[in-house]
Amino acid sequence: MYRTNLNPNRTLGKLNTDEHLKVARKVAIEGIVLLKNEDNFFPIQDKKGVTIAVIGENATRDMTQGGGSSQLKPLFEISPLQGIKERYKNATIVHTMGYESGASVYDEILPASLNQDSLYVKAIEVAKKADIVLFVGGLNKSHHQDSEGDDRQVYGLPYGQEKLINGIYEVNKNIGFLLVTGNAVKMPWVSKTKGILQTWYLGSMAGHAIADIVSGDVNPSGKLPFSFPKELNDNAAHTFGRISYPGDGVNQEYIEDILVGYRWFDTRKIKPQYAFGYGLSYADFKISDVKIDQEKYAKKNQIKVTFKVANTGDREGAEVVQVYVGKHKSKVKRALKELKGFAKVNLEKGAEKTVTISIDATSLAYYNTEISDWSVEDGTYYLYVGNASNNIVKKIKFNLF
Repeated sequence: MYRTNLNPNRTLGKLNTDEHLKVARKVAIEGIVLLKNEDNFFPIQDKKGVTIAVIGENATRDMTQGGGSSQLKPLFEISPLQGIKERYKNATIVHTMGYESGASVYDEILPASLNQDSLYVKAIEVAKKADIVLFVGGLNKSHHQDSEGDDRQVYGLPYGQEKLINGIYEVNKNIGFLLVTGNAVKMPWVSKTKGILQTWYLGSMAGHAIADIVSGDVNPSGKLPFSFPKELNDNAAHTFGRISYPGDGVNQEYIEDILVGYRWFDTRKIKPQYAFGYGLSYADFKISDVKIDQEKYAKKNQIKVTFKVANTGDREGAEVVQVYVGKHKSKVKRALKELKGFAKVNLEKGAEKTVTISIDATSLAYYNTEISDWSVEDGTYYLYVGNASNNIVKKIKFNLF
């Protein structure tokens, strides 16, 4: 505390400066993940004569409030609706809530709104007259959602959102979903949408960042930091019954062991809704000429992986190339493969770049319980290169000795 604000000889700092807001916007933009883009639904052009219906409570909801320890008190928060309205000067933007959940209250569930039926009817009417529907839904910081203290009770969308999406689809097939959550949700409605953006909770500049991606001012380059399961029981923790999750109130057994996250999906060959590392772009990329510098490595060596990335699309963009390594016929329990390196490659349209990722052989170690220390196992390994844990373009065998 003395190093920051108790020292009388230290000048006071600044907050909410233009530079701070630029950083907040950039961070928010780079975190947004394009999950689906059928028929190039995104980006949406700003055209006169086009009506865009923004439907959903999360279009205007303050996501820095609630949630327990994640609650913040920022100077302001740009909502998705505000960001879209400020960006789209020519198109007509209309908004209706569609559903209502009430204020976020910690450790308590407030009664559901009595206006749900009328909000539903109005949303269908608005969707029917629109050219494009942007459904802004997902979760919020209320109890039993993205809040501390108690986990969610259901994997699906709350507050009748699935029913609302189905109803909108009956009158307008041109639907994009701006999914505002801090976690995965069940997605039986995927086929009812043409585009899906996973926006997360983006902070003060949320609305501007979302509008930057929706409009195409910025090309999305975010990748999922975990796999989205299709069904809740596809998760490792939920596979083994109550003692694994949520436990009996006193005891909880981590039966999945080291197969956490994408390691579980890959090793057990379970197809996720969207995989770890997945994320689309408005550009197209090709990964080619993947090579390693040797076939055999000593444990003190670095494994150098070289590849080419080409932007074959019609605009600039960035691809995140991921390098995974797995041990063939290991003597201990291991995942099929684990992420050991990645590179975000920015390219203009038509450009190509050669990239090298170096991996220390020591990073392939496992924890040896016999010696209570880390050990690097001799033998055959496989290296995998791709742009998601389930989208591998090259597999290469090498040996450690």
